[in-house]
Amino acid sequence: METLNLVFLSLHNVIRWVVLVLGVVLVVRSILGWLKKWDYQERDQKLTAFFPGVYDLQILLGIILFFSKGWGGVLMNAPAEVMKTAALRFFAVEHWTLMIVAAVLIHIGSAQVKKATESIKKYKRAAIWFAIALLLTLASIPWPGMSAARPLLRFFGLVF
Repeated sequence: METLNLVFLSLHNVIRWVVLVLGVVLVVRSILGWLKKWDYQERDQKLTAFFPGVYDLQILLGIILFFSKGWGGVLMNAPAEVMKTAALRFFAVEHWTLMIVAAVLIHIGSAQVKKATESIKKYKRAAIWFAIALLLTLASIPWPGMSAARPLLRFFGLVF
């Protein structure tokens, strides 16, 4: 079981960077497209379709880790202790809650982009929805220096 957890944790960590890079690229391209009134590009359509799928994979890996690492049990068995301790509260409540909210916003944004008929509306909707989701995602990551800090990169036992 520990080896499987290591695989899921490594994948969750690596895919985090894919999500962040993809999110930044989408937000920057969307803002530029909106402000410069670009015609909506096929690559933007592909990125907009790909982003929710990658984020969903990250959520799935996170759910597996949530239950295999025991955060669900900790929350259910000692809710008062969890809420008093910042690091416990972060993983047992805040991290996954904000990530799921961000995932919902990404799906809504993707649907809103598809519904729009004009390029400027597509870019505007993508910029707004994806920027909010990206900010929530950034706020939900256990960055070094936080009470719940984790390394920037963990890959099959290697820590950076």
